[in-house]
Amino acid sequence: MGQKIAFGVGMLANQMFPASLGIFMVVLVQNLGFPGWMWGIVYFLPRVLDAVTDPIMGFISDNTKSVWGRRRQYVFLGAIVMGVTFSVMWQLYGENSVSYNFIYFLLGSFAFYIGLTIFSVPYVAMGYEMSEDFHERTQIMAIAQWIGQWAWVIAPWFWVIMYEPTWFPSPEAATRELAVWVGIIFALCAMVPAIFIPSKSTKNENFSPLTFNAIGDSFAQIVKGFKEAFSSTPFRKLCISTFFIFNAFNTVAGFVFFIVVWHLFNGDAGAAGYWTPIFGSVGALVTTFIVIPIVAAMSKRIGKKNAFMVSQGIALIGYTSLWFLFVPGKPWLFIFSLPFHSFGIGSLFVLMMSMTADVIDLDELNYGVRREGVFGAIYWYMVKFGFAIAGGLSGLILTVVGFDGNAAVQPEGAVTGLRLFFSGLPMLGTIAAMYLMHDYDVDEEKANQIRAELQKRKQAKLNPKPYYSGFITENSISLSEVDKLAIAKHKSRFEGKSNGEIKAMFTNTFNAGFHGLCFSPYLEGQNIGDTLTEKQIKRRLEIIAPHTQWVRSFSCTDGNEMIPKLAREKGLKTMVGAWLSTDKSKNEAEISQLVRLAKDGLVDIAVVGNEVILRNELSKEEVLSYLKRVKELLPNVPVSYVDTYSLLSQSPEIMANCDLILVNCYPFWEGCSIDQAPIYLQKMYEIVKKAAGTKEVIITETGWPDSGEILQEAVPSPENTMKYLTASNEWAKQENIALFNFSSFDEPWKVHHEGEVGQRWGIWDKNENLKY
Repeated sequence: MGQKIAFGVGMLANQMFPASLGIFMVVLVQNLGFPGWMWGIVYFLPRVLDAVTDPIMGFISDNTKSVWGRRRQYVFLGAIVMGVTFSVMWQLYGENSVSYNFIYFLLGSFAFYIGLTIFSVPYVAMGYEMSEDFHERTQIMAIAQWIGQWAWVIAPWFWVIMYEPTWFPSPEAATRELAVWVGIIFALCAMVPAIFIPSKSTKNENFSPLTFNAIGDSFAQIVKGFKEAFSSTPFRKLCISTFFIFNAFNTVAGFVFFIVVWHLFNGDAGAAGYWTPIFGSVGALVTTFIVIPIVAAMSKRIGKKNAFMVSQGIALIGYTSLWFLFVPGKPWLFIFSLPFHSFGIGSLFVLMMSMTADVIDLDELNYGVRREGVFGAIYWYMVKFGFAIAGGLSGLILTVVGFDGNAAVQPEGAVTGLRLFFSGLPMLGTIAAMYLMHDYDVDEEKANQIRAELQKRKQAKLNPKPYYSGFITENSISLSEVDKLAIAKHKSRFEGKSNGEIKAMFTNTFNAGFHGLCFSPYLEGQNIGDTLTEKQIKRRLEIIAPHTQWVRSFSCTDGNEMIPKLAREKGLKTMVGAWLSTDKSKNEAEISQLVRLAKDGLVDIAVVGNEVILRNELSKEEVLSYLKRVKELLPNVPVSYVDTYSLLSQSPEIMANCDLILVNCYPFWEGCSIDQAPIYLQKMYEIVKKAAGTKEVIITETGWPDSGEILQEAVPSPENTMKYLTASNEWAKQENIALFNFSSFDEPWKVHHEGEVGQRWGIWDKNENLKY
């Protein structure tokens, strides 16, 4: 509980700075003469900078090696920068020109938002990693939002202080002093999480480097991480829904002052007295003592998504009622709207931040890394981008309706226009968000399944064993002195080259085209046994067709039987596999379909089984039986069986019954370093070639993963993938060896079979984007 409260004190600072900013901003228009367009710019541009720097800060925080962990030092530093710059930026004087004050405030805002980024991104990430429990995450966020809401109770009373002439000679003088107090007090609050929330050392973690030399590559990784995170449908729904609600709410939030003063009190700010701060502070108190406890309880009882939908439905009632309950002469009527109105923003961050933590688990399941910083940065990017757009829209709306804060009398329709936007815009944003969230699917059951799978992986790491059945614990190939010279030559070719230069070398190989690609038809969420659609096969074949001569498929059932025909339509040659396993009835279906496809002229090479002997699912005798039967049925089509180089070279009876020799060669799965891997591949080929005699040997699978578990000296990385694909394909072309690259697309389903590394062998990612 102490750590939860410490996190909540940080939230108080995280909320107080923007809350105070929103209150003080009125002075710019009402007292310092900023026109609507200036107000829009100082609202918009600094928040755009903030939004752009957030993902960079997220990457830095996620990859920091330190005895203090990844977050605490940045939270502490950001608190200092934030407090100092906030105090300085509000030192504005009415005797200065409007242009001077505008430029001074704009530059000060840029500095302040850099400090806010340094603080808030690692701070939010701390909250995401505080608990793995589905419901405790909601409790953490509820406590934090409860404490943070006091900022919105306190801040509206600044309006009273600023416009009380017995306290300060002018509102801008009040703002100058209040800003210093806010800066000092809440910078200290912002330091509390850094001091009281412990974190483990990350000094020896295998993180991405944070050097100046790696800045280009780091930025590429930031963009990649951003794309991967935002490609998650549940996370995308959370971000966009938050944007709609938060943007709409904040676009009109600044109008409260103008509506109370000009609609309820006919422009008399003195007569409006306490009614403006009452709107804000009563709403915040309702959120603190009613909304947050109710939302937390609802979430536990009916689930997070349903709690969100109910809360936003209640908020719609509040937004609608405000049109009718802003009544001149009866200002107290609007108080009846506030309990409903407060459910909108009051429930938003409690639920959305808790749901984001669940989605981060899903990301770890899919990609094998914890990226609280990146996810927090992207989520708050949407919040802050919404804030930025809101600022620009606020200025635009003031201009469009003709409102002038310096006028003695407002133009006809100006205040009515503000009221229409005040009620209507939050309603539109809320309805759009509810529509987006109606099919959000990360519920408690799914979240618990994800946690169980992650826990299983953690246990597996404590007792590591290879996922892939073809892994050989001791390299079966010995390297001669000649081989070692070849390795040194290969290594020197890439040594000292930047990521960009290696990428250019791979691009040349890619543009020259591949002999063959192993086809990956399954989309995210699909698994072996799911039925493929013609549409998804066609789309993926269209992507790879310009870059390969051959395509290899692995099955002839569940929709895979469409691949050879659709590949033919694209002008590709086909190596078509019947998938064999312990399921004898399924084997018969596979064999029958393979024969039919071949007799229809759609098969250039027929494959009867893939590594089924290696997996100990069928004996050599059983494979020979299937092989001989297909050979008899297809006398005019080359027929073969695929297995690893080590197994085939020791199985002369299998090789004797194959029309050509098809072999899978993976230096990675033998723990080979990337420098040795291309030469090691050649040695694998030579062993099989020697055993094959005069028969042609085709390498049916080889490749390198770009992320996942390290296996002895074999390190997955994008750079190593590009090196391996470049070297192996160049060698195969020079020696006129047919080689199939594994794989065309990333295969998320394999994470359950081969661990994190198993899903990241594609040249294109799971979303069909070229990775390199």
